Formats: sequence, C-alpha cells, structure tokens
Amino acid sequence: MIMFDYRLLATLTAILEEGSFEKAAQRLFITQSAVSQRLRQLEDNLGQTLVVRSSPLAATTAGQRLLKHYKQVSLLESELDDDLKNPGEAGFNTLTIGLNADSIGTWFLPAIQNFVQDNKILLDLKVDDQEQTHHLLRTGEVLGCISASSSAVQGCRCIPLGQMIYRPLASPNFIQKYAPEGLTPENIAHTPVAVFNRKDPLQHRYLEQKFGVTRFPHHLIPACDGFISALVKGFAYGLVPDQQSRELIQNGQLASIDPECEIPVPLYWHVWNLQTSLMQQLTRSLTAEARKVLTPLS
Repeated sequence: MIMFDYRLLATLTAILEEGSFEKAAQRLFITQSAVSQRLRQLEDNLGQTLVVRSSPLAATTAGQRLLKHYKQVSLLESELDDDLKNPGEAGFNTLTIGLNADSIGTWFLPAIQNFVQDNKILLDLKVDDQEQTHHLLRTGEVLGCISASSSAVQGCRCIPLGQMIYRPLASPNFIQKYAPEGLTPENIAHTPVAVFNRKDPLQHRYLEQKFGVTRFPHHLIPACDGFISALVKGFAYGLVPDQQSRELIQNGQLASIDPECEIPVPLYWHVWNLQTSLMQQLTRSLTAEARKVLTPLS
C-alpha cells in the first residue's frame, strides 16, 4: 500500500495548475530547484512519469489521477478542519468548477451567491465551452463541471439541470442589410457571424446541419459582454441564449435572423461522488436555480 507524502502531492498540483516549475515555485514560496526535486522524488517513489515536460506542462494519466485524489482529500480535510473549529474561526475553502461562459453570464452566479457567502467559499472558475468542460473533470482539474454531456465520469454523479435555448440574433439594421428575407444558402457566404471561440461548435453545427455550409465569414469574440455588444452594434449575427436576449429583443436592439430556429443545449451538473456537506449544498443551490431559469429537459 502506497503512503503518500502530501507535501509532494501539493507540489505536483501546483505544477499542473500553474503550468510551469517557475510559477509553481512562486506559489509555494520555494525555489524552482526544490520544485523539481519534489516532483522527481514523487515520480521515483511511484516508479512512473507524472508530468509531460511540454509547454505548458501537462499531466500524464497517473498524474491526473493523483491530482484528482489530492483535491478530493484536501476538500475533505478542509471541511473536517472547519467542523472542529469554534464557530467563526473557519477560514475560506477554494472550489474549482468548470463551466461555460454563458452560464457564468446568466444564471450560475445568482445560483451560488448565498452558498458562497454562507460558507466562506473562494471560487476558481475554469471557463470552457459546455462540450469541453467534461475533460476538466476527467483530468481532475475541477471538482465539478457544468457540461452538455450526459455521460457520467467514473467516480462522479451526473445531475440534469435543464437546457438553454439559443437563437440566431442580430440588430434590425444588420438583418435589413444582409438578410432581409432571412438566412439562405445563398446569402450565408456574405453574412458575417460572431463565434465565441475556436472550441465553440454551436454556430458551425447549426449552419452545417441547416444549410450544408462549413465555411463562412466570422468574427472571433471570446467575451460574453463583447459578444452581445458586437451583435447590437451590427458587426454580425450570432447564437444567443434566451436568458441573455429577452430584454434586448423586447427593446428592439436584437431580432431573429432565422425566426423558425431555436437550438436547445442541455446542461448537466457533474460532481465528484463525495458526500460532503459543501458538495451537497452546492448541488442543491445549482439545481434549485436551474429549475427556475432553465427550460426543462425534454
């Protein structure tokens, strides 16, 4: 049975989260040489490589498993430490969560506002497309994630939240200029679209499935507020969830460029199968808010 030196596991975690030995050393307040020595000692003890020396540094499969183990143990120890202290003495707990930008920009923060304040939580949010966050959980980088996938990761629970409905929207002036009769296979090649980032497949899938188009002019705008602002200012059309667009449609700033189109994106909460008080409270907060603001899954 392996007895882990958690000082070495903490060093491995710092290396993988910071992406370099230098930044890990700064975070741990030790020398870069000491970081290298601790990693080498851990790898020697286990007899296998834990970190791929790439740029940025990446975890091997064994490294991912150790990262996940260390974070789970740290969470359990932190919660136990708080339970043993007198009321008011407990410090902050840091929770790492993976989720998509649209959830942050709409319903996620209101969902956990009371939870964060009541439990002295510090958030470490890792933002990625809803179809990519699953990977963050699988590699142990986060303790939970909001994902479009319904497949549970081993050792985790998958809880349905609901779905966000996306519609292709643009400013009325943009629609009048580029597609007064709506989008067609003929005008798509000349109508710029806004894409959140290169990992976001939603726009590409929509245009390919409906119009058979795989190449089209597009802006890359990886910021929620900037994305919406670009549409309102007439730079492009883009897919926007109802939670962000209702007021803009009501006041006439945006309208649908393809009125019959609505694209449902399911969301699921994946979380480590740790039955701790914090995880249970977090899950209750997310599911309660999701019932209020998301469309039920069909």
